[in-house]
Parts: sequence; structure tokens; C-alpha cells
Amino acid sequence: MSIGTVLSALTSSKLRTALVGLLVLVGAVGGAFAVGMLGVPSVATVDNTFGDVTNETTEVETDLVVSNPNPIGVGLDGVSVNYTVSMNDIEMAQGGREGVSVDAGNSTVPLETELRNDAIPPWWVSHVRNGERTEVGIDASVTSDLLGRTVEFSRDREITTDLLGAFDSNETRPVNADSALTDDPVLYVNETRGEWGSVSEAETPIDMAFTVYNPNLEPYVVTEIGYDVTMNGVEMATGRTEEGYVIPSRSSETIEFTTALQNRRLDEWWVTHLDEEVRGHQVSGLRIEFYAVIEFPGGEEVTVPLDELTYEETIETDIFDEGEDVRGSGDTDGSGTEGDGSGTDDTDGGNDTDDGSATDDTSGDGDSTGGNTTDDGNATDDDTTDDGSDDGDDGVLPL
Repeated sequence: MSIGTVLSALTSSKLRTALVGLLVLVGAVGGAFAVGMLGVPSVATVDNTFGDVTNETTEVETDLVVSNPNPIGVGLDGVSVNYTVSMNDIEMAQGGREGVSVDAGNSTVPLETELRNDAIPPWWVSHVRNGERTEVGIDASVTSDLLGRTVEFSRDREITTDLLGAFDSNETRPVNADSALTDDPVLYVNETRGEWGSVSEAETPIDMAFTVYNPNLEPYVVTEIGYDVTMNGVEMATGRTEEGYVIPSRSSETIEFTTALQNRRLDEWWVTHLDEEVRGHQVSGLRIEFYAVIEFPGGEEVTVPLDELTYEETIETDIFDEGEDVRGSGDTDGSGTEGDGSGTDDTDGGNDTDDGSATDDTSGDGDSTGGNTTDDGNATDDDTTDDGSDDGDDGVLPL
């Protein structure tokens, strides 16, 4: 027998032995997993934070914690991890990694992916249509090609906002023209209402209504209501009404109009929402300003800033549960102004103020405070006790 033949036989024998050994090892490992002696790595948790933000993209930084229940590490090319972040079933970010190596116990796998800012407008539409509610879904999985098994992990979180809730108000606010042609206030706004309209992919309408009272002896005409809507200084809507409203003497009229946020500007707003230096991380300020063009009985017109109606609301989100879950809240009356909102200064001594409400302040013992009368369109009588004494509210009922 030649030396070459002997070497060939020995080599073939070693290869066969190695191959058989590898097959036995794989079979043993597979059998150990099958009978439960070894476990399949799984996802313990997924932690996301926002990273760098540009005009086009938002970086999502992810720490995916993989739990390996085995006493030895796993580092096979056939092990992969994947995750998806969705908001109201709209995929916002997706990432993963092949060939993951994990030690025994818990191991953190850092991942980075990009969220396209142009996904923000579709999410916003779903958020408003869903009653300002968003379900944030985190779905992750670990797959072992060797074992042919996948272990999945899911976590859901709800975030809510209330951008318009405080706009609804019965607070009486004066409209002052600051004009030599008339005395102030020329009008009173006794009620404001606002709600989302029918949202489209392009616009988010806000249906608004003002109840306006005219205290004058002649009718006044509101020929135009203008508005500007900003979020963190980003102009979301600007416009004016296209029809006028006649406010009869000593009467009220409801002015209805619709603003429309331009959804194409939402990705620009999103960048400011995540910018710590603007208002803080995931914090925005909604601001709506109004003006009115009023026509006097003589035909003269004056443009009046409706500063008393300026609406401000703070929007705070915590999409990935990075901190305390908060919901936006602005001023308690939603107007961004301080005061009792009545626009009047009640003093005894016969002063007459016509803002649309009437209050007759007379105590039951026959003493009068001087005949103060306030008229803002809502008449109220003071309650007195049966023995003729005052019930303790000083004859003033809240609006």
C-alpha cells in the first residue's frame, strides 16, 4: 500500500469523523432545545428614544434586550432580531440585525433606524380622527434559523392629547375698538366653541363659533374675522371669513367659521416638537390669534385685534415612555389671559355697564346697593332667604 493511499484514507477518516461529530453536536443541541433542556433566546424588552432630528428624518435609538436562558452564549449567523414601531397601525420605523451574538442571561443589542418625517402627517390625521388618541405599538422578534423558531415580543402604549377642549368657554370678553368714532366696548363675545371638522389627508379643519352681543342702539356689522394658527411658531393656518354678520341692537348673533391646518406643514412642526431648545423635548405650544373688521352705523370700518380671544394650549407627548406621561394643558380658560373674564369692574353707586347680562343687586332687608345694572345678554336675579337676609353671595352670580 502506498503512502498516498494511507494518507488519503486517514484524511477521509478524519473528515468523516469531524462531519459526524458536527452532525451529532447539531443533533444534540437541537434535541436539547426540543426536550426543553436548552431555551430559545427571546426579547425581554425594547427601549426607544429619539436621537438626532433633521428636516427629513428622525433617528430612533433602540436598546433591544435579548434574554438567553442557556448557560452558554449564542453567537450563530442564523440568529437575527427585528423590530417595528407603529402609531395607530402606521409603520413609523423598522430595523433589525443579522448574526446577533448574546451571552448567557440578558444582553443589550443597540440598534438605530430612521423615521421619515413625511410619515408624520398621515399619523396626525389618524390621531385626530381617533379622538386625539394614538396607540403606539412596539413589535420585536428573535429568530433562530438553526432551530427554525421565532420568539415574538409586543408592547402597546396609548398617548392622548386635548388641543381644543379649553377653547369652549362661556366667559364674557369685551371687544374694544379704541376708536374716536364709538365708545368701548363696541361688542361682547359671550361664548366660544371649537371642534375638529372632517379631517382629510391635506387639511385638518377646526369648526369655530363665537356668540357676539351688541350693546349699542344701532346694529353693527362684523364684515370679517381673521385668524392665524401656529404650533411652536410654525404657521399652520391663516385666513379670514368670506361673509359678514349683522349684530342687531341689544341682541346676540352667532358667527361661525372654519380654520384649516395645512397638514403638509406638520413635518416641519415635528422637528420643533422634539427640539429641547424650543419648548422642551416633545413639547409644543398651540396659539390661535383673531382679529375682526367692524363696520359702524356710519359706514366706517375699523380692524380690531381680538386679544381677549387669543387661545394658547400646551401639547406634551411621551411617545416612547421616556418619562412621566403627561397631557397638554394651557391656561384654565384656554384664552392665554388672566382675570375673571367678565371685562367689567363692578362698583356701587349707580354705574351702568351694558355687556349683555343683567344683574339686579338688592338685599332682602330693603337696602339697595345703588342700582348697579350689568347687561351682557343673560338676566339673573339674586337669591334671598325667606327672612329677607342676603344668602351670602353679595348679590353677584357668576357668569
